[in-house]
Amino acid sequence: MKMLAGTILGSFQEKSPACHSSMWETVLLFSRTFPDSWTTVNVQKTVISRLWNFLKNGCFGSQKVSYPALVLFLEVVPSKSITGDKFFLDFFPSLWEGRHMSFSSNTDRHAFFLAVEECFIWAVRNASRYCVGAEAIYLFQHTLVDEVLLRFLWPEYLLAASSKNQDSAFSSSTLDQSKNGIQSNHKEPRESLNSKHSMDYEESLGKCIVKILSGIQRLDNNLFLVFSSKFQADILDIFHQTEYSSQNVQWVVKFILLLDKHAVRNGEIWPLLDLIGPTLQKSFPVIGTLDSPDAVTVIVTAVSVFGPRQITQQIMCIGLGAEEFLKSFIETIIPWSLKKFSPSTAARLDLLLALLDDECFSKQWDAVIRYLVLQEKVSFDPGTMDRNYISVLAILMEKVKERTKKSVHQSDQCEDWHHELLDLVAVYVVQAFPQFGDSDARFICAVLGGGTIDDKISFISRKTVTLIFEEVLRRLMTFMKDSTFAWVQDVCSLLFSGKKYSDWRLEPSNNLLEMAHFVLDILNGSLFCLNIIEAESELVQGILAAIFIIDWEFSCINVSEDKLNKEHIGETGSRLAFCEAVHAFRCKIRDQFLRGFGVNNRKSLGTTLVQSIKCITFVDNRFESDNFVSLCGQWTLDVFEIFCQDQVEEQQLLEQFLINNDLWPLWVIPDGTGARLRTDNVSLSLHVPNNTKFIALVDKLISEIGFDRVVAGLTSEASPSSTKDSLTDLGINKTHYSRPWLAAEILCTWKWLGGCVLDSFLPSFVSYMKNGDCGFSDSILNVLIDGALVHGSCSGLNLLKRASVDELEAVDEPFLRALLSVLSTFFQDNLWGNEKATSLFKLLVDKLYIGDNANLNCLKILPSIMNILVRPLSIGVEDQTNDLPDPYSESKLHNVTVDWLKRTVCFPSLSTWQSGEDMEDWLQLVISCFPVEVTEIMQEIKPARYVFPAERAVLYELFQKQRQGASAVLNKLPLVQKLLSELMVISVAYCWEDFDEDDWKFVLHRLRFWIEAAVVMMEEVVENVNNTLTNGSNDVNASLNEFESAVVISDPFPIELARNALVGFSLFCSLIGSQDKEHTGNLNHLGSEKWEIITDRIFEGILRLFFCTAASEAIANSCCHEASSIIASSRLGHRQFWESVASCVLQSSSHARDKAMKSIEIWGLSKGAISSLYALVFSCKPLPPLQYAAFVLLSTEPGAQLAFTCDTGKVSNDGTLNNEDSIETSSAENVHLREELSYKLEKLPPMVLEMDLVAHERVNLLVAWCLLLEHMTSLPSSSPARERIIQYVQESTSSVILDCLFQHIPLELYMGSSSRKKDAELPAAVSEAARRAIATSSVSYSVQFLWPVGPEKMASLAGAVFGLMLHHLPAYVRGWFSDIRDRSGSSAIEAFTKAWCSPTLISNELSQIKKSSFADENFSVSVSKSANEVVATYTKDETGMDLVIHLPPSYPLRAVDVDCTRSLGITEVKRRKWLMSLMSFVRNQNGALAEAIRIWKSNFDKEFEGVEECPICYSVIHTVNHSMPRLACKTCKHKFHSACLYKWFSTSHKSTCPLCQSPF
Repeated sequence: MKMLAGTILGSFQEKSPACHSSMWETVLLFSRTFPDSWTTVNVQKTVISRLWNFLKNGCFGSQKVSYPALVLFLEVVPSKSITGDKFFLDFFPSLWEGRHMSFSSNTDRHAFFLAVEECFIWAVRNASRYCVGAEAIYLFQHTLVDEVLLRFLWPEYLLAASSKNQDSAFSSSTLDQSKNGIQSNHKEPRESLNSKHSMDYEESLGKCIVKILSGIQRLDNNLFLVFSSKFQADILDIFHQTEYSSQNVQWVVKFILLLDKHAVRNGEIWPLLDLIGPTLQKSFPVIGTLDSPDAVTVIVTAVSVFGPRQITQQIMCIGLGAEEFLKSFIETIIPWSLKKFSPSTAARLDLLLALLDDECFSKQWDAVIRYLVLQEKVSFDPGTMDRNYISVLAILMEKVKERTKKSVHQSDQCEDWHHELLDLVAVYVVQAFPQFGDSDARFICAVLGGGTIDDKISFISRKTVTLIFEEVLRRLMTFMKDSTFAWVQDVCSLLFSGKKYSDWRLEPSNNLLEMAHFVLDILNGSLFCLNIIEAESELVQGILAAIFIIDWEFSCINVSEDKLNKEHIGETGSRLAFCEAVHAFRCKIRDQFLRGFGVNNRKSLGTTLVQSIKCITFVDNRFESDNFVSLCGQWTLDVFEIFCQDQVEEQQLLEQFLINNDLWPLWVIPDGTGARLRTDNVSLSLHVPNNTKFIALVDKLISEIGFDRVVAGLTSEASPSSTKDSLTDLGINKTHYSRPWLAAEILCTWKWLGGCVLDSFLPSFVSYMKNGDCGFSDSILNVLIDGALVHGSCSGLNLLKRASVDELEAVDEPFLRALLSVLSTFFQDNLWGNEKATSLFKLLVDKLYIGDNANLNCLKILPSIMNILVRPLSIGVEDQTNDLPDPYSESKLHNVTVDWLKRTVCFPSLSTWQSGEDMEDWLQLVISCFPVEVTEIMQEIKPARYVFPAERAVLYELFQKQRQGASAVLNKLPLVQKLLSELMVISVAYCWEDFDEDDWKFVLHRLRFWIEAAVVMMEEVVENVNNTLTNGSNDVNASLNEFESAVVISDPFPIELARNALVGFSLFCSLIGSQDKEHTGNLNHLGSEKWEIITDRIFEGILRLFFCTAASEAIANSCCHEASSIIASSRLGHRQFWESVASCVLQSSSHARDKAMKSIEIWGLSKGAISSLYALVFSCKPLPPLQYAAFVLLSTEPGAQLAFTCDTGKVSNDGTLNNEDSIETSSAENVHLREELSYKLEKLPPMVLEMDLVAHERVNLLVAWCLLLEHMTSLPSSSPARERIIQYVQESTSSVILDCLFQHIPLELYMGSSSRKKDAELPAAVSEAARRAIATSSVSYSVQFLWPVGPEKMASLAGAVFGLMLHHLPAYVRGWFSDIRDRSGSSAIEAFTKAWCSPTLISNELSQIKKSSFADENFSVSVSKSANEVVATYTKDETGMDLVIHLPPSYPLRAVDVDCTRSLGITEVKRRKWLMSLMSFVRNQNGALAEAIRIWKSNFDKEFEGVEECPICYSVIHTVNHSMPRLACKTCKHKFHSACLYKWFSTSHKSTCPLCQSPF
């Protein structure tokens, strides 16, 4: 037995968990069966010590099996075999020490704490087994409580529950016990403790303690009081340690909640009566003095667990009756909870609310509110209310709101919390000034509610809510009225005029911004409360409108900050912060609130806002910038996006936005779906500026959302924020919101801030019309026609040719100008054709007569309209076949024109005409039916339409009648002269075949007369300009004013007459030069010899006109750039006149040009003819035909002779220099270009490569190079003058010009490994310009079409200049190319040249070599075009050699290769020398390759003739300037090239002979 007992009872040393189940079964069974067997073994050594080790090691992993068996084991252990108190004092520490091994799973942890609980309860309950007598038993039980519960379990719980602050001590006693109890037995690492202090661990440990407490309380309450005393002491100790009380009180709250969960809910009352109640009773006085939120939280938690009455009973030691409870609440709790504002106020308010009892709620709440508001006063007196209580009240109501949110029945709860004093306080707070403090808005937001969309909790009446928001609106209006922007004030007045708030007195305050921030805080915190008073739509809309307007003021301040003076910035700066806050608020409500706004209110508010924006554009005139209009446009778009849920609503809002009023519109007003003219008296001068600003805003909307939505009024199901894609194909409502009146109004307005009809509206209109909405355009057309007929004004246009859309701006009458612009644009863009023109023509013809009388208004507008309609009306007339019986009668235009002509013929001659007669209108109508067509840059003038013989016959009859009348009596009325000149032009254009000699004589003399009149006028202008420069003031501003006065043409009629005369003269010149065999018989009267004298006189007059304007600009330019700009700008008002002058100048002969230039020189002005031409060609405000004409005169004879070089030496007839024997110091001493040209060529503008690609200086630089290249082209290839120009280019100009050229040519297309595909992508204009320049040796074509300057035209000119430079300056370009270090760039340039320039250049070079005549009996040349090779064979006596010149594919960027394929009788040294000589000639030649070969041959010939070569370059003929060695050394007699000798002197820095070193 002894052995068996030792084996079984000592089995706790088994470490295998698999055996532990059997072990426990065996031990328990053996102990129950043989209890005396324990006496046979050494219990301490065999059983106890091994058991302690087993427990300390966590049962070696068998927690699930071993821990439940422990209490069973205690039951079977014989009491006699152990010492009770010592056994358990070792048992529990050993068990506790093994806890850290039992946390591998929740099951193990729960098994451990259940074992602790069961074993502890068992030990206390069975104390009588080990002790005798009641005192001993109690002492044993007390010891267990002290040593196990209070030393192990309770400190561990405190540490776990306060794990966030575990480094802080709870109390000195707690720490001491912890150290002596837990750590004396087993020092655990901090990591293991931390790992155990999880929520589950804390929960399990706390549950264990509560269960133990529950057990011992049932056994003996005195034992429980041991723990209760310790619990109370710990809490009081914490409360007395103020440094730690707020940190470590959390364990108390957690423990109370554990008591609730594991004891109170099971019906046990000891936690309240024996633990928490006594603790709170002792702690309450201390808590009252701490002002600690955490301490108060302990009471709040206890109330939530045990109930308000129970806790009050324990704390106050009263009964549970309602009266006693209510009395204590009112007399003690309320004063204590609502004392002065402090850190614990929020917690005390939580306690106050927690102590509200359902039965006593209404009395309690009334007592709370009255205490805060009345404070023992009978009635509410706002003036005596303590400010601190507002803060307390704000926090209290926020907590009430949070409590109400958690309630299932929120609406019922809200009613319970209502109190009349809350309404009084809320109204007072929102009206009080100054406010109580920061808590004011907080309180208002708390009682209002509506902080979120779901927050519908409000504690005040609807009436009070309305009063609060009325005060909010009042404060916002006061802020708006104080704005420094007039439009904000006016919009504020507009918004509230005629409403119930219009009688409010808005008095400014010193604390305006503080008030404004207060109401904004209210809106931020109670936005959705506006839904409560949605019925008060006027109030809600007013508030929201005010928010939008203040937000717009914020935007306005930002965009206008740079335009406001310092004082104004100071005024607005103080408002900026608030406006910015409003902006943030508006952005927030856009998504959170406005989208859920009621439909009616949303529409009404949208209408209010768009009308406010409209008002802004009509009120504040300080903002005239395009940025401000753009800002208004963005506001409008935002309103559309926010308040319109579909495009139907958008159209409805647009209707409100565009609705007519006293100021808008000015010309046309809507009438249903149509329009009618505005007939009331409107002061245009007063309203036009603001009206145009509003039109600018509408134009911005059109550009953003499209013409179809703003003007045409199309709708779709898309949202209003959709892009401006065309809606025409949607097939949805196209008429209900159609606004033809708006289109007509915009067209009549014509110009507005930042735009005009031509730039923006017409392109949008055309784009819309391309989708085919003809009905809409017809409505607009009808409105414009009606308006033009009502006003009945002449256009004042030149009816000889079709007016361009740009020229229509000169028309004064708005309706006629708008009508003409629409007609011109639509017919030019082929939107309308013959059919539309015919219908319009019929309509106007029908309106021309009222009975038998002419409608004078229609007669006045009809000529300018016919000027546009006549071309589309003529389409198809010329194609009529002769198969018809009477094809002419089919033409409506023909019949009507003949009728008009006959009616005009019936009038008397113009010589007898007096002003006021309607003959002028009929004659203008006839003239408009016979337009002339002017091609680009007026290169050709011809009839614009086909006329029938009947028309021509009547027209000639009219001309004859007027000629005869004019010959008899000359009427000098300007209008008569103008009509006669126009009639003369169309007669020359259409009836010239019927003219006889008298007719031509009359025409030419009248033309000369009118041109000479203009010459006299312009010469007077030039003299005035010249006098201003020579005799003017030293004050620049005064001089500028004098220049402006000098160029003013007071009487424009001479210019207009001369313009018509120039057109007629151009027609005459074209007829003289005609070689059409069909007209041979009629040309007898036009023989050039017959009219040569008068023609020359006319050309001289035209050239004088040309030089007059050129000289004026040159003279002004010598004063300053601004003066030159004044002269150039003055021409733009008579563009057609100067274009006609330029056209005639191009047709003039060299003889006429020479005479004109000489006359200018004789005149004695400050500037001569050439300087005048340069001033014109480099004009700061180009008029393209004039600049091109100046370019042509400078680049052709006789101007070219004087326009470029001024040589120091004289050129002899044979082309040699008289001073050639002198040393050439530099090319500048041999070539002097005129300053106007050299300045641009030699001194490139700074940062030229950084300039804009169309900068004026860059354009002039390229034009200067064009002039130089054109001059080089005109010089013979071998002339000394050309050689000196080339030398000048090489030495004096910068090759940066080539870099500049390739900024225009798109080289990026050639970047990459393959350029073949990219060749096709190069703009055709560039490649064509380069090829044309090479083929024609001229850049004239590119210059002709350069102006107006644009990127594409500059690229074309750059291509042409590069091509011509390759042609005439190949060595110069090659030198630049070889210096390029950017490999990708050089490859791209080479690819461009190879693709577009080299083929033409190589072909030209080979053809020129083949045609050259330099071959003789000693020299022959053969050309192989397929191989791009030239074989030159030179033979002399018995010597000879064949030299092969190979042109590379990228010639001339890559130098030619020269090779000697055969030599006979020539030494190797001489062969190499001759080879190098030819290579030097062909590579240095800036010109044709044939010329290089010719010069090289001459060099050979000279050498064979015995001419001594230059010792420096080893060549007879200089490779660059082709001179001979003429400068001889006086000592050694060797001769040198002057250029070589100059280079030797320059590089050696001495002036001695290179050979003998003697002084030269």
